Amino acid sequence: MYCIKCGVELADSEKVCPLCGLKVYHPDIPAPQKIDYPYPKFERSSETVSRFGFMFVVTMIFVVPILLSLICDLSINHQVTWSGYVIGGMLLFYIFSVLPSWFRTPNPVIFVPVSFAAIILFLLYVDVTNHGGWFLTFALPTVAGFAAIVTTVVTLMKYVRRGTLFIIGGAVIALGAHMVLMDFLINLTFNTGRHIFWSLIPLIVLSFIGLILIFIGICKPLRESLKKKFFI
Repeated sequence: MYCIKCGVELADSEKVCPLCGLKVYHPDIPAPQKIDYPYPKFERSSETVSRFGFMFVVTMIFVVPILLSLICDLSINHQVTWSGYVIGGMLLFYIFSVLPSWFRTPNPVIFVPVSFAAIILFLLYVDVTNHGGWFLTFALPTVAGFAAIVTTVVTLMKYVRRGTLFIIGGAVIALGAHMVLMDFLINLTFNTGRHIFWSLIPLIVLSFIGLILIFIGICKPLRESLKKKFFI
């Protein structure tokens, strides 16, 4: 029998190579039996945190301040006044940050419009409580327009594997057009008496950027050159 490391000839009774100290292994010699210790072997338990339990605790963190603000408001003013804004803000933050975590694979195509719907409801509450009269003519079409643009981009980016530059370029141009709509709605709702002016600047800039992105998407040599230069 020889050492597999230094090649020194070993006796059958050798357990360790006397030259290099390598432990001797021989396929014909049976391996020693496992020693049964008088005490159990310590094994660290790897307990996984329950998703439902964790999310329940996080939800309670939001529920407690909501209830406290409501109780304080009712005890002082005997009606819901400032607590409505606190509750609305807490619920919006919960929908944006915590609600998708309840699902293992949250679908942004669903949660993006849900988030915008929550914003619309909160703005409706603010308008009704303050008798503003600006919800239908300004807040609703403005937020709905942003929601349509963002939801379309998210949907296309998720389900369409190619044409990213076309999607982003079209979204940038649509955002510029939406600025013109916002300008018109501001003049219509608040009677500013001004003509559409400031929105033309972002319209021109965003349209220029969007057309550049679309042109890059069409021109393959330019697109490949930019990928090599900017590692994108």
